[in-house]
Amino acid sequence: MSDLEATRNWLDALKWADHGQIPAIAQDAASGHVPMFADMNRESLDETVDSGRAVYWSRSRQRPWRKGEESGDEQRVHSLRTDCDGDVLLLAIDQRGGSACHTGRESCFFHQLQGESWVLLDPVLRDPKDIYGK
Repeated sequence: MSDLEATRNWLDALKWADHGQIPAIAQDAASGHVPMFADMNRESLDETVDSGRAVYWSRSRQRPWRKGEESGDEQRVHSLRTDCDGDVLLLAIDQRGGSACHTGRESCFFHQLQGESWVLLDPVLRDPKDIYGK
């Protein structure tokens, strides 16, 4: 039995960073594509499990961030895994809407190192001004 299995409370079984967060990788359940990475805290992870919708911890806003609350591009969670150390989460998600990134792209990982330069690969699908026009 692993340390994760031996702990009664599933939230307590995880290894939270000193700031109370844990890294979370969102991966498209169908394609395997990784649209984004964010942090979760206990509150956002618990809400994710209860609602079936990805909720992250926004460091800039210092509050839970319900993915898609402004853009409409929400993430439905199919499954949730942790790594062997219990210190990283992997969410298998269904990305609803065209973009996961606040830049209007499908993924936040749109730069690729080519030689000694970062090259922009992915196009903007939706103008961020149209998404976050407040």
